[in-house]
Amino acid sequence: MSERQNRNRTRGARQASGRIFAMVLATFIMCCMSVTPAAAQGQPYYAPEQLDRMVSRIALYPDPLLAQVLAAATFPNDIPDAADWADAHHNISGGQLAAAIEGDQLPWDPSVQALLPFPNVLQMMASDMRWTTDVGDAFLGQQQEVMYAVQRMRQRARDYGYLRSGPQIVVASGPYITIMPARVDYIVVPTYDPVVVYARPRPGFFIGAAIGFRFGVGVGVAFRPWGWGYNRIAWDRRVVFINNAPWQRTWVNRYEYHHPYTVRYYPEHREFIKHENHGHEVAYRAHERNEERREERHEEHARQERREERHEEHAREERREDRHEDRAKVEYHDHDRGRDYHAHENRGPEVHGSGNNGNHGNGNNGNGNNGNGNHGHDDHGHGDKGHGDKDDHGDHGDHHR
Repeated sequence: MSERQNRNRTRGARQASGRIFAMVLATFIMCCMSVTPAAAQGQPYYAPEQLDRMVSRIALYPDPLLAQVLAAATFPNDIPDAADWADAHHNISGGQLAAAIEGDQLPWDPSVQALLPFPNVLQMMASDMRWTTDVGDAFLGQQQEVMYAVQRMRQRARDYGYLRSGPQIVVASGPYITIMPARVDYIVVPTYDPVVVYARPRPGFFIGAAIGFRFGVGVGVAFRPWGWGYNRIAWDRRVVFINNAPWQRTWVNRYEYHHPYTVRYYPEHREFIKHENHGHEVAYRAHERNEERREERHEEHARQERREERHEEHAREERREDRHEDRAKVEYHDHDRGRDYHAHENRGPEVHGSGNNGNHGNGNNGNGNNGNGNHGHDDHGHGDKGHGDKDDHGDHGDHHR
């Protein structure tokens, strides 16, 4: 065998070996992908711009409240019922509310129960379940990216002059912006328009009124079992602490992880059959509840519109009746004026004639002794003068007799 043939044979063997190695490597990769835990599959991903928009409505919350909202959002199925419970008990607070929460043996996760003193926050979350679910999924799968997004939004609000310390909050600047309540046991919920506070203010706009603090809740010793007083965010490590323990619930372990709380909760009261179907089952029930509430709100809105239409129709009917009455009054007065006018026209000659007759009568009765003489001058209309002359002549005739 020649040297050239040996080289060709060696080259062919090497090429065959390379192809075999590539096939083995591809098979290994496919096997690794197939054994990926099922829980890690289907994890959503959110771009930084999406995360910025997502956290914009809560980024300016005080750190303890922000931490609790992020944790509770990972249990979106619990939010609607919790919001209803909070609304039904909004008239109690403090120790009485804490006793009611514990006494009702609520089945929701303690992170959700911790928001029961904040009915407006729960209502905000329940009214937009798509947003709440997205926030929870992002916090489960991209916790550090969510923390970065919060810092970006806070940086904008501070740079434009909206975010600053005041009687309710203390804003600390540095490598990271922290927002703490002025009182540890009193959390004030800020209200603001994300469209306004994260954009450059227009000329003449009063930035001091852009963030309001109209609602606050006392979370003293009675609420310590739910973590209040021990919630914080370690921004340098981008770790959320709930009840003084790092929140380690992730997308992979979301069905198994249980955060350490002092308060006891009763998951056995949940209405589901199989643990592996818990997420889908509860999500479906939450969807049904949201649809029912949406239909109820739609029906109530339709009823309100019908009431307003009936009210407007009643008002229009009253206006028509008023116009009809005014028209009738005007016609009545016009008719009276016309009747008076015609009556006056008809009485004019009668009054003149009566005056003449009266004068003639007075002439006859006052001076006339001779009935014939008075009668002779009555048709001429000369009045008293004719009667007077006749009377004088009559007297003269009597004198000659």
